[in-house]
Amino acid sequence: MNHLPLIIKREYLTKVKNKSFIVMTFLSPLIMIALIAVVSYLAQLNNDKLRTISVLDESGYLDKVFLNTQNTNYTILNGLNVEDAVTLVKEKEDYGLLHISKVDSLDAFTDNVKFYSEESPSITIMASLERKIEKRLRDMKLQKDGVTLAQIEASKTSIDIAQESFEGEKSSKIDNIVKLAFGGIAGYLLFMFIIIYGNMIMRSVIEEKTSRIIEIIISSVKPIQLMMGKIIGTSLAGVTQFAIWVILGGVLMTVVSMIFGIDIAQTSAQQQQEIMNQAMEADKMQTIVENGLTAINNLPLANLVVAFIFFFIGGYLLYSSLYAAIGAAVDNETDTQQFMLPILMPLILAVYVGVFTVIDDPHGTVSTVFSFIPFTSPVVMLMRIPFGVPLWQQGLSLLLLIGTFMFAVWFAAKIYRVGILMYGKKPTYKELFKWLKY
Repeated sequence: MNHLPLIIKREYLTKVKNKSFIVMTFLSPLIMIALIAVVSYLAQLNNDKLRTISVLDESGYLDKVFLNTQNTNYTILNGLNVEDAVTLVKEKEDYGLLHISKVDSLDAFTDNVKFYSEESPSITIMASLERKIEKRLRDMKLQKDGVTLAQIEASKTSIDIAQESFEGEKSSKIDNIVKLAFGGIAGYLLFMFIIIYGNMIMRSVIEEKTSRIIEIIISSVKPIQLMMGKIIGTSLAGVTQFAIWVILGGVLMTVVSMIFGIDIAQTSAQQQQEIMNQAMEADKMQTIVENGLTAINNLPLANLVVAFIFFFIGGYLLYSSLYAAIGAAVDNETDTQQFMLPILMPLILAVYVGVFTVIDDPHGTVSTVFSFIPFTSPVVMLMRIPFGVPLWQQGLSLLLLIGTFMFAVWFAAKIYRVGILMYGKKPTYKELFKWLKY
């Protein structure tokens, strides 16, 4: 008789009715939203802070460079030496003093600009000051060579190389960024899901084994059915928990934003506004946003969703069966450490290959090979697919993954069948291979 549905139901209900599971399901979004809200609130306070920077320019070249902004006021000092200026700034409790010494030529600026402050200054503020000075000096040097400001402005040219495949498919740099983001998120989700719920399966097996309940259960059902029921039931509980996190997180985020007036998106944008403003003009920013939306529309969304489901399920079941086998082989979580490294290494390697190789060359030899290796393909292939992977490659990779999963289930079931009834002995790799012959 097939007991698999009953085992799945029992495992699912046992998990979702567990007090710690319920507490963590509802407490995790609360903690996460609270942390985000606190960080956003503090960042917003920091952004709203008005800093005053005094400028003592003894060179006389930079008097019109420093204009007040929304978060920074510049006070120009005249007729003071640097010691008096420092004393004045300290008394006024200004953010800092920018001192430019008297120089004989524009080339002498490098070693004659110094910033005094009570504490270490912000990297963003220092970068902003450096950009202002560099721009002014560059313009002055060009003017010295006979180039007018109008000619300097006219000489500025921004190049955004249009990309197009041999088949006529157009793309841009934004397309690559969007593809990387989608692929990275998909791969990272799978990685985290395997780590979190794989460990949950392993602990569940260990608990049943140590409580000796397993001896009663195993007398009525086949070990492989018990193992698969545990994997599928725990997976469904994990999906349930994940769905609740997404829904509850969205609701809490909206409530927190409305009650405390914290605009998290705006806060994040404000943190980068100054850097973005330096890097691009407003119209160019609008173009980038439009290109970003176009890039999202150009993504092979149907292919991504289908591939995500299959590779996610395949990758998760493959690793979960190994986690279950480890749980059956040991008596406590401490003994699992010696077996965890061979499981974690391919996962970590997949993430590294995805981050450092797929970004550089999604269709290169390394990326392609690792997207076919079953233990790394769920992560690497999901990162490659947004860049356009032929369907035959996706199909072949999936077949290899399914084949390896079936072998892993057979391998894990062999260990599970023997290990689940083995107590008081710390198994070695040699003994595990012996169990395969039983």
